Amino acid sequence: MEYKALAQQTVQEILGYYQDTSGWKLNKTSKKITVASKASKKFLGNLYRVEGIIPESTSKLSDFLCKPENRVTWDKSLKVCNMVQKIDSDMFICHTITQSFAMGSISPRDFIDLVYLKHYEGNMDVIISTSVNFPGYPPSSSYIRGYNHCCGYICSPLQENPTHSKLVMFVQTEMRGKLAPSVIEATMPSNLVSFILNVKDGLKTHKIPSGSGYHHNGHSSFLNKK
Repeated sequence: MEYKALAQQTVQEILGYYQDTSGWKLNKTSKKITVASKASKKFLGNLYRVEGIIPESTSKLSDFLCKPENRVTWDKSLKVCNMVQKIDSDMFICHTITQSFAMGSISPRDFIDLVYLKHYEGNMDVIISTSVNFPGYPPSSSYIRGYNHCCGYICSPLQENPTHSKLVMFVQTEMRGKLAPSVIEATMPSNLVSFILNVKDGLKTHKIPSGSGYHHNGHSSFLNKK
């Protein structure tokens, strides 16, 4: 599928997850961050829903999450994060390599993902990430190539305090290799809480100037999209 069509399809899937309120199992609550899951329809694993409040405006939060160049300085789960092709002002291909997890029992993986930022009325932003085949970065013998099935963030102003944002993240990562599902299920909730905490800490040290990054004034109506 062509990248722009895939991006639009993935946005609609993320919005569907966001509106789905049934069947979620609460996995973890820590430091006002919640992690819930349900069986993924994409692979034999879980779809995770992570929610937290970020003390930053939605536009700055979205810009921050979309900047691959600073990612490894604050995201402790990654050791490499590079934009390998810019498609347009809001879309690019990214290559990432993870750190090992669970005291080394989960070895590093690498991923090739399409990343896209879409703005909606009401200052809501959707950022998607989904794995793609990219000839410039074929799988190597150095890392197991993982696969992200329809992942993303939804950033929106906190109703009672618009200078803060509600961040809802959806993750359904297929690690591949020979890992037992129980190993991933045991470690993923804590790793997802740590990610949200890393976002908060990273925003404190990497201030995003207003109007920078991928944010612009072209908004769509979330409710009118098919």
